[in-house]
Amino acid sequence: MYRCVIIGLSDSHRQYLQPEAVEHIRSGKVFSGGKRHHELVRHLLPDDAVWIDITVPLDNVFKQYEQYEDIIIFASGDPLFYGFANTIKRLYPEMQMKVLPAFNSLQMLAHRLNMAYQDMRAVSLTGRPWDKFDEALICGEQLIGCLTDRNKTPNAIWKRMLDYGYDNYMMYVGENLGNEERERISIFEEGNEYDNPNCIILKRKSLIRQGFGIPDSYFHLLNGRSRMITKMPIRLASIAAMELDRKNSFWDIGFCTGSISIEAKLAFPHLHITAFEIRKEGKELMEANSRKFHAPGINAVIGDFLTADISRLESPEAVFIGGYGGRMKEMLAKVKTVLAADGCIVFNSVSEESRTTFIEATTALGMKPEILHTIKVDDNNPITILRAI
Repeated sequence: MYRCVIIGLSDSHRQYLQPEAVEHIRSGKVFSGGKRHHELVRHLLPDDAVWIDITVPLDNVFKQYEQYEDIIIFASGDPLFYGFANTIKRLYPEMQMKVLPAFNSLQMLAHRLNMAYQDMRAVSLTGRPWDKFDEALICGEQLIGCLTDRNKTPNAIWKRMLDYGYDNYMMYVGENLGNEERERISIFEEGNEYDNPNCIILKRKSLIRQGFGIPDSYFHLLNGRSRMITKMPIRLASIAAMELDRKNSFWDIGFCTGSISIEAKLAFPHLHITAFEIRKEGKELMEANSRKFHAPGINAVIGDFLTADISRLESPEAVFIGGYGGRMKEMLAKVKTVLAADGCIVFNSVSEESRTTFIEATTALGMKPEILHTIKVDDNNPITILRAI
């Protein structure tokens, strides 16, 4: 396959196609698309047309494509908007490709609502994790357009929003957009069933934002022990030391109340955060505090970090060590095996012994340790913030 034209379709039985698209179809020989696309354009195809169904696994589809020099592919909406054209670009970067789009479903829903959408944050949950959706919520976007699937439905999305206190949006649902017989536009009602395919637009009614620097007393604490939390000034200085604005993956080891992870997530919503805690109570604490402070998306791992399987986790670019159980050297050595090449480790030392151990251990691992600040909060002991790069 050397050239392809990708034509976007709506779900209409009275399909409007650009004149250029019509000419490509008239002169084409090999066509491809989903079964639904075939139904919509079958009457337009030449009598001797070859049709290749797009079905999984896609490897079989692409093997068929490679037998031909020119193919016309039909896709839904705008093929460059979370669409099939991006797959072609990734697998065949040298391909000569022309895209003739239709409106995507979020554009169509905005049109039906007479809603200006130039500032809308578009997110796809179609076979994707919650990350980008969570980020949009934390950022407090005015409009969030979301592509759904059969698992991340309007009801599932609404439940996640309420779990983390985001009741500050109006949800509009568009079902079967473009289909003359089945299209339906409505304001979301909890518990209603919605036909597939559908998409949603969230319109913000009010802003929910948690200020940077949450007072310690606001957190749910481990057995009410006020000393079992990294104090707010120390917390903010430690987060600043990790330069998380330029990182994507962050690990918080020994999270206890989850204060470091939560502050980091709220300040830098794009972060992928994995938080480790040996105490079983940590799971409940993290959930309670994450929901209280509207911080979805933190992956909490309960158990001994030194025996945890970390091979499948995203390598961290920054690590904060909040607890080490007397096994600092072993913990640092394990972190170093997965730490990104330009990554850093930050540790708050409360004693000369722990400070010396951190410096010696990171030096032995080929890292560059440095002492950043020593801070005293109220009547607590001075804390030294250390970093190794």
